[in-house]
Amino acid sequence: MSPRRFAVGMAALAVLAWLAWRTFEPTRRSPERRSGVDSTSTGFRSARLYFAAPDGESLVSETRELPETEDLRDRVAYLVSELEQGPRQRGVRTLPEDTGVLHVFLDDRGLMTVDLTNSFRQSFHGGSTPEYLAVASLVRTLAANLPEVRRVLLVCGGRPLATLGGHVALDRPFEVSDLR
Repeated sequence: MSPRRFAVGMAALAVLAWLAWRTFEPTRRSPERRSGVDSTSTGFRSARLYFAAPDGESLVSETRELPETEDLRDRVAYLVSELEQGPRQRGVRTLPEDTGVLHVFLDDRGLMTVDLTNSFRQSFHGGSTPEYLAVASLVRTLAANLPEVRRVLLVCGGRPLATLGGHVALDRPFEVSDLR
């Protein structure tokens, strides 16, 4: 085989490999970390977020404007990111630092499975009330902003999560109606 044919073949192979990589590469978008959302082509919508009340005994809501997107994973990622950043008014942050969204699945019966980053589990420190408030703020925020959601199952790093801190069972979905 001539050196020129070999070089052309290798170049073609490199282009095919690059195309395959771009096509099958897992998307690692982090909309919650994007800077400078283009507001000329992106609309905004009001979102209701739930944080712990200052007394730590219930939830309080806060409204924010978030970029409008049709992508379900992006919508959930924006909501979780805002919860993770904490309240701007009254209230107390409920999610551990660096909690983010890996994947989101929604079936035709309204069961949403949210796969959170390992920081959700590893960075949580607290007793039964903070654990309940972390889960309740997350589930209520998702349900308030995504009306198609009826139940929420939380997983972490692609694996089932039995509990966050040993007090609230996370091995089955939460009925949204139970947390209102």
